[in-house]
Amino acid sequence: MRHPRRAADAALEADASEADDRAAATAALVALFREHQLALARTALMIVGDRATAEDVVQDAFIDLYRRIDRLTDHDRMLPYARAAVVNKCRTVLRRRKLAFRAGRTHEPPVWSAEAAAMLGEERREVFLALRRLPHRRREALVLRYYLDLDEREIADVMGIGVGTVRSTVSRALASLADLLKEDS
Repeated sequence: MRHPRRAADAALEADASEADDRAAATAALVALFREHQLALARTALMIVGDRATAEDVVQDAFIDLYRRIDRLTDHDRMLPYARAAVVNKCRTVLRRRKLAFRAGRTHEPPVWSAEAAAMLGEERREVFLALRRLPHRRREALVLRYYLDLDEREIADVMGIGVGTVRSTVSRALASLADLLKEDS
């Protein structure tokens, strides 16, 4: 039979260990946010097309990560998980826009300001606008590959598809993008 005091001490130690784990996971998540929030927001911007929505997507992804902090034991996997969460939330935004469009409501991103257009440059703006015209999956693949510089395996993990599908999607996306840019010139 266990001694009641020893059982209570063991329970306190377990609670302290859980608190330490949670504090470490929270610190890792805060560091991840500070280091990668801007890149993730830019990624979301390339997918959804407007800054405010992109920022909301990233904030929502980090809120969801925090809510699941107790289940995030491998801190090295937080960045891939955050990327996947951002891409999935971008997909949700685009699905909602599609439904709204079918209902007769359209989403109009903010108009390019003169300052933003000058900073971005006309050529980059044309590529950005052509990229926005691509189907969602192709746009995601290109943004992850050439903007975040992820390898095929990482893209497959983020998008939830096979490596071969990543290769074909990126190839088709590049061909479509080239066609769109030729049309615009």
